Amino acid sequence: MDDTDTLIETFGNDRPILGMVHLPALPGAPDYEGSREAIRTRMLEDAAALEDGGVDGIVVENFGDSPFFPDEVPTHTVTEMTALATTLTAAVDVPVGINVLRNDAEAALSIAAAAGASFVRVNVHVGAAATDQGIVEGRAHETVRLRDRLEADVAILADVHVKHATPLGEAGLEQTAIETTARGRADGLIVSGSGTGQVTPLEDVERVVEAVAALEQEVPVFVGSGVTPDSIGDCFDVGADGAIVGTALKEGRETTNRVSSEKVRALLEAV
Repeated sequence: MDDTDTLIETFGNDRPILGMVHLPALPGAPDYEGSREAIRTRMLEDAAALEDGGVDGIVVENFGDSPFFPDEVPTHTVTEMTALATTLTAAVDVPVGINVLRNDAEAALSIAAAAGASFVRVNVHVGAAATDQGIVEGRAHETVRLRDRLEADVAILADVHVKHATPLGEAGLEQTAIETTARGRADGLIVSGSGTGQVTPLEDVERVVEAVAALEQEVPVFVGSGVTPDSIGDCFDVGADGAIVGTALKEGRETTNRVSSEKVRALLEAV
């Protein structure tokens, strides 16, 4: 991003709430149901519910594509997501972010640059983690250089000890947060619980906030899972700058269900 910009300014709100669009299985994935149009329609309906409810940004990811590739996804996944992301950025007036599961930062950044998205989420940006896909390694050195080559005004929002994973090595939460920002050059950090929809320990959020406070740049910290209308105030109380909310905004609080406009409005009213 431009040096004069911060990730928070991108969203136009000093306490941004980002909603999730979990894409159904794409063509080529085991659970693909045979209709690109159905995927596009579902994406746009969920995005409209999020935007109408007042979110400040939307993250779209290939959530339905399990089992996930550990790093490089197939070319057809990149092209399908590029087409969908291009449609989405044209349909909404809030910033859009791209996450290519499990950890294809090159694809996410390329899609974002081509589709006019504003940021990417990278699950493992520095270090390494043991996951159900095997060992996943950060490629900050490649991702940051690719952004420069593409001349892409795309922010990097990176997880610190990402969910569904166990970090390798002895780096603690604080050290990883500092290295993700100072050495990995991430524009923002995400702290999550152990899995999708799981509560994020507030102590972990506070530790990351305090660790990066001494850095000479603005480093927003987002809570990445388990946020509800009842807990969002506590997240801000311990220093979080924003939140990424998915499961709590779905009908029946099931991650794969449709977005509920009522739940979105309830969360934003609590904020």
